[in-house]
Amino acid sequence: MTGNLNSAYESELGQQVDALTAQLSYVLPSALSAISLERYERIVLAGMGSSDYALIPIERELIERGLPVWRIDAGRLLDMPQLITPKTLLWMTSQSGMSGEVVAVLNTLPAPQTLIAVTNDPHSLLAQRADVLIELKSGEEATVSAKSYLNTLVASYRTLYALTGRDDAPLLQEVSAVLPEVARIVAHRAPVQAITDRLFRHTNPRLALIGQGADAATALTGALIVKEASKVSAEGFIGGEFRHGPMETSGAGMLALLFGEGNEATLHTLADDLLGNGTEVISVGPKAFAGSEQLVTPGKTPLARLLCTMLWVQHFTVTLARANDKVPGEFLYGNKITVKI
Repeated sequence: MTGNLNSAYESELGQQVDALTAQLSYVLPSALSAISLERYERIVLAGMGSSDYALIPIERELIERGLPVWRIDAGRLLDMPQLITPKTLLWMTSQSGMSGEVVAVLNTLPAPQTLIAVTNDPHSLLAQRADVLIELKSGEEATVSAKSYLNTLVASYRTLYALTGRDDAPLLQEVSAVLPEVARIVAHRAPVQAITDRLFRHTNPRLALIGQGADAATALTGALIVKEASKVSAEGFIGGEFRHGPMETSGAGMLALLFGEGNEATLHTLADDLLGNGTEVISVGPKAFAGSEQLVTPGKTPLARLLCTMLWVQHFTVTLARANDKVPGEFLYGNKITVKI
């Protein structure tokens, strides 16, 4: 059914170096540097799906600075409109700028003091309503988010730097320096294929993606796109969440992907216990947890790690789809832009 030809999704996976290069060349609007975060009574970060999860590292950095920040998906924001006040900075991220919940927020909730929009479509409703528009520059994307997610990570960090008065030149240099590693991982699917082949020897193959700190973004987004692109059961967890119930689903037939800097004690202990009960554990990052097999990424900075760990997850979306007799990235029941709420 799947054949040997690359799907549209796989073609887009191969375009990620070019997409990142376009984002690196994009000049941020000068209005960002004029915004003082201290003048807002609250900062609300909102999006849906991967556009929400990509803001986890941003949320963490703003909290570390002692700022009053809420990260909330746009659907929940509709249920709690009181979060938006006349003194709110609303930072909304939507790759299409037209997701159903995002449109509903823009059309029904009170206007914030300032709306920062991060989107790939400068003609979308989100872009039109924005006080400050940040473009993703990821190019056209017809299937599951790939290029747009990586560009969202970079654009979000760049926006954070501008809002906190930091020069983003070192950040741009960091991403430029990691592009050869991005290209290498994109071209190196064989280790993931071998892991997938082992997983599908079991009658009930399933995945758990577990990340801690900024790497929670990879775990949650990864589980989302695995399900979307391959139709294989996968769930994402933050750190110790996995022990509180989901641990009972581990053992033979489960593949656990662990994401982190490599020093997280919680993930080391979890990896040890999972290996002990027959779960296959793969560490995706600069260090291996508890002697597990490792898919290596650069580890000097969070952004470089987040970009490269997601590339390994994208390989899984392809190998799992083909093992599941599906066309990678092909939508069966939905569309690229989810407009219904």
